[in-house]
Amino acid sequence: MKLGIMQPYFFPYIGYWQLMNAVDRYVIYDDVNFIKGGWINRNRILMGSEVKYFNLPMQGASPFKKINEVGVQPPEQWVKGGLDKLRLAYRKAPCYGQAMPLAEDILTCGSTNLAEFLAYSIRAVAAYLEMNTEFVISSTLKKDNALHGQDKVLAICKELEATEYYNAIGGQQLYSKEDFARQGIQLSFLDTRSIRYAQGSGEFQPNLSILDVLMYNPKEQVQEMLREYDLR
Repeated sequence: MKLGIMQPYFFPYIGYWQLMNAVDRYVIYDDVNFIKGGWINRNRILMGSEVKYFNLPMQGASPFKKINEVGVQPPEQWVKGGLDKLRLAYRKAPCYGQAMPLAEDILTCGSTNLAEFLAYSIRAVAAYLEMNTEFVISSTLKKDNALHGQDKVLAICKELEATEYYNAIGGQQLYSKEDFARQGIQLSFLDTRSIRYAQGSGEFQPNLSILDVLMYNPKEQVQEMLREYDLR
């Protein structure tokens, strides 16, 4: 069984979805510390020819809290502005009519817990792309939460009886193939290939939010993009 584990991010770039699509089960890692200034509550979209941040407003965010202990501001304080920003950015995009209802469904889900909101968004995008991956919430697993880093990941792999573990290419400095092999688990790193697509009239901007990909590409084309990677 192929397993992936990652923190939930806010409409992450396509490499995140490639990893998710490549595995049988995917653990949404909601019981690790929130990271300020990362991608948990923000991503980048294209407005005209400029890259702009698109943020999920939070309550009580702190690096001393777990992701599932952080709140999202009440919907009435930010959802309308967020939707207006997306409409302004992408109303002329060729797949706006298909992707915008998905974004509307996610932003209006009503959750005021960060981890729950992000898990909803992940499941919604995965369903739109017709992924068959099974999702598991990390905080529901019986594991030793005193463990950290590779040891905690290995414990999750053992609990879920994984035979293979996939991680993003950036994890090469964090995880040892030899250590995983000693536990009977094959470790592979997913390396996203260069993905380009028609993105309006300006210079192409890579690695934007999955929203940008969905606005400019039909679902079938995005499904092909999900296979554009190499395993190291």
